Amino acid sequence: MAKPYDYDLFVIGGGSGGVRAARIAAGHGAKVGIAEEYRFGGTCVIRGCVPKKLLVYASRFRGDFEDAAGFGWTVGDTKFDWPKLIAAKDQEITRLEGLYRGALAGKGVGIHATRATLTGPETIELGNGGKIHARNVLIATGGAAKHEALINGAEHAISSNEAFDLKTLPKRIVIAGGGYIAVEFASIFNGLGSDVTLVHRGDKVLRGFDEDLRDDLMAALKERGIALKMNETIASIAPQSGGFRATLSSGAVIEADQVMLALGRAPNTSGLGLETVGVEIKPNGAIAVDDYSRTNVAGIFAVGDVTDRANLTPVAIREGHAVAESLFGGHPVKLDYSLIPTAVFSTPEIGTVGLSEAAAQDHTQAIDIYKTRFRPMRNVLANRAERTLMKLVVDGKSGKVLGCHVLGPDAAEIVQMAAIALTMGATKAQFDATIALHPSAAEELVTLREKWTS
Repeated sequence: MAKPYDYDLFVIGGGSGGVRAARIAAGHGAKVGIAEEYRFGGTCVIRGCVPKKLLVYASRFRGDFEDAAGFGWTVGDTKFDWPKLIAAKDQEITRLEGLYRGALAGKGVGIHATRATLTGPETIELGNGGKIHARNVLIATGGAAKHEALINGAEHAISSNEAFDLKTLPKRIVIAGGGYIAVEFASIFNGLGSDVTLVHRGDKVLRGFDEDLRDDLMAALKERGIALKMNETIASIAPQSGGFRATLSSGAVIEADQVMLALGRAPNTSGLGLETVGVEIKPNGAIAVDDYSRTNVAGIFAVGDVTDRANLTPVAIREGHAVAESLFGGHPVKLDYSLIPTAVFSTPEIGTVGLSEAAAQDHTQAIDIYKTRFRPMRNVLANRAERTLMKLVVDGKSGKVLGCHVLGPDAAEIVQMAAIALTMGATKAQFDATIALHPSAAEELVTLREKWTS
């Protein structure tokens, strides 16, 4: 006689994707359990986008104080307290983690605060010795910062994980990398007063983004005092009195209080028992899945960064929701990954959705480019030279807007709304027919008339 199932769905990993799947499945009446060995909330809530955004806010106040003088304000002596910021951040993360736990408990999800390992297609062994028999299993263990073995002395560097819990603010920091995390932390530390050097092996940061965004952001970072070392890598890191010495591939030496490696993230698949049950793993360590997040083993699913598809929190949430709906909602759900808005919370920040100019050239025969650069109204009285970039990539034949790219204040907020229009298939003519909201920066998106034909 077959052993009865403990759960209809058992989720391994308490991040955004896993928690969403558990809640939706339980809402459909499924018996659901979830295991998390650290804290609920995953990378985003505990050591990623949420604490990072709090630090981004903190880093921008210095510029606000400087700009205030142009508007008639006299700002007295200011002083930044790093430990106070970190304590406030920790308090908020603890609050959010409690909300995640409470939401799961409120749906009747069985919570297991321990590690979980697959021992069979339907069997899980818990770190506390418990055994689970589940009809379906969802792997949602996310990713982790890569440790660069090719750098001699890499063990002396920190990752973004440790950056959130430093005891003191480094006066000098070297950051290696050119992606979201490297660029964002370069802006954070720069805004808080650190001397920042960004080292990247490529000639530009943010590979895959629109070229105008990349160029304008690099110019803005330089203007803000961040030293950019492009076409360079860190060859070695050595401790010295009062800090560290980073030697670059060119032979140049940079002394710093901290060296941070932000060289990408890798899927968290080790030690889960995936090999034991025959789950297919891609060469980069990610779990191979189909359009419905199914692995090659019946009843085992995977969502989020552990699959290395589109590694963004909202995508993981949608994937987890889709799995729960497919299993218990009565209809299969397949995600559309073609239009995913994303933001880089550098200063100035980037918001982007759809195709870059280069990608559009490969996508259609003719494209039209509409773009503008201008000083936001606030920057005029503040006597700040930094400019905003707004750009639309348009299909030259149909007039459909293929991409929207913004660099400047509130870029993420602007692009979130533009993403709705692109998702609905809006044309440039429909953008033009929209009455501008004046005075605003976003009005430029509906008043662009100057065209560059690519």
